[in-house]
Amino acid sequence: MSYCILVWVMKMNLRIRDIREDWDLTQQQVAEYLECDQSLYSKYERGERDIPLNSMIKLAEFYHTSLDYLVGLTDCKKPYR
Repeated sequence: MSYCILVWVMKMNLRIRDIREDWDLTQQQVAEYLECDQSLYSKYERGERDIPLNSMIKLAEFYHTSLDYLVGLTDCKKPYR
């Protein structure tokens, strides 16, 4: 895996953890929203499993932000709308 891709993946994992913590939510609460186990969601945050696109879309809608923000392509939390 190239260095740039590794940095991007790490940034995305940190971003979904940080935004969850900003909202004072537990991994269990977010996992229930995504309809998955807490252990699976934990693996998403640690980068041990890839997050399905439909789950990323649900997270962006839930947190009222853009996919670009969640994956680290922008630092602007507000959606483009």
